[in-house]
Amino acid sequence: MARVTSLPTVGPRDHAVQFYGADEELAVTVGGYLAKGLLSGDGILVVATAPHRRAFAAALARAGIDPARERDAGRLLMEDAAELLDRFLVGDVLDHERFQSVASGLILRAAAGGRPVRIYAEMVAVLWDAGQVGRAVELEELWNGLGALLPFALLCAYPSRLMTGAETADAVREVCVLHSAVSPAGPDRAVAPGEADPAVRERSFPLELDSVRAARHFVTGLLDQGPDDALASDAAIVATELAANAVLHARSGFILTVSRLAAAVRIAVRDSDPLVHRNGSLPFDVRPGHGLSVVSQLASGWAVERLPDGKVVWADLPAATLRTSPV
Repeated sequence: MARVTSLPTVGPRDHAVQFYGADEELAVTVGGYLAKGLLSGDGILVVATAPHRRAFAAALARAGIDPARERDAGRLLMEDAAELLDRFLVGDVLDHERFQSVASGLILRAAAGGRPVRIYAEMVAVLWDAGQVGRAVELEELWNGLGALLPFALLCAYPSRLMTGAETADAVREVCVLHSAVSPAGPDRAVAPGEADPAVRERSFPLELDSVRAARHFVTGLLDQGPDDALASDAAIVATELAANAVLHARSGFILTVSRLAAAVRIAVRDSDPLVHRNGSLPFDVRPGHGLSVVSQLASGWAVERLPDGKVVWADLPAATLRTSPV
């Protein structure tokens, strides 16, 4: 295994995961994460597909950072996710010793001069997309094992379309458990390990009826600590309705996000079903006294937004304060 004596003796040991919709959303989030690291003097390692590497480089350029100059200076290392996987994946078996040797060697290069190390890697998503879900979870565990030995911050990412199938529900839960933070993404915010927004909480739920109850309890657990009982009650109702729409009408697992806005709490549910079915009808019912009719009465505003891989339904509930608890 490569020697690591020139690594910093202290530094971040975070391992966050990002579930994202469109690639444009990922580019903004990861671009901000990488730019902040470079501006702070960190050594950066990016392990991604070619299209994503190009998108991240463009995001850095828009932030006023020259990716070519950073690469030439050794501060920015970019590796192809599939090619790096081939260095320690033998058939469908992960060689643990090879992984440790390859990964620690790259970290050593990124840490030249004692720099803190910041990593973005999506090899796990490449494995998951290829149907090797168990190997993806195993690789997450290997990263955690290496993180116990070496100081670095790691951000992983999965397309949300991969994480909503009922057959992979247990694996999704395990992925969440293996990370120090499960981070939502958005076009106006960059999420980095160790920088979780306390006013935003997100959780993935599988395609099963029990997810509706679990989503309600998730929201209630976050908002019951606040001073506004009516807000907690309304939010639980909204979360239940939106989750039920995802499970019963979209036939999809979903990602539930609870966010604090300037003067509201936003409950958002993202699923993998298109906004409009082929027969032209909405993928849910809006009837007086039911479903989104109830949501519309409780919310100050709500909308259904099309995504490249599905849709998101959100509702804003007026609130002056919000105190969330750790997820």
